[in-house]
Amino acid sequence: MPILVPTQLTTERLLLRPWSLSGPAAVAAASRAPDWADDFPAEGDSVIADLLARGVIDPLGHRLLVERASGLVVGTLGFGWPPQDGGVELGYGVVPSRRGRGLATEAARALVTHALTLPGVRTVRASAEPANPASLRVLEKAGLRRTGESEGLVHFATA
Repeated sequence: MPILVPTQLTTERLLLRPWSLSGPAAVAAASRAPDWADDFPAEGDSVIADLLARGVIDPLGHRLLVERASGLVVGTLGFGWPPQDGGVELGYGVVPSRRGRGLATEAARALVTHALTLPGVRTVRASAEPANPASLRVLEKAGLRRTGESEGLVHFATA
């Protein structure tokens, strides 16, 4: 498989920017960057930053959600790399102060579209808890369809 470099993606309201080399360490050290929303990082962002800092996950699929109007980091999203059985797993999070504005859907759509252009990727998968209807809607609006339920999760895929 060719070596790929993370690219910045642009949507109407967001920049989906690759993590900087120092970004995961800054999150882990609880440093405050001037371009972070007041409530960034959320718990899930800290988990991803830790995994990136320790080299447990590949940075190729992971992006910061940057609000174009304010220039602030308002969440993260990404997919696991390399693909497993032709698929990657999507995950995302938006800080509480920016939820309910459609940013997660906008970001997820862009990253799903991008992921499907990468070598070895035939499908994008994701899972969400049934008790989280907002996340279920994000996945559906991002073009994924329900494929079943197990272990307390609703599963989705593009194909």
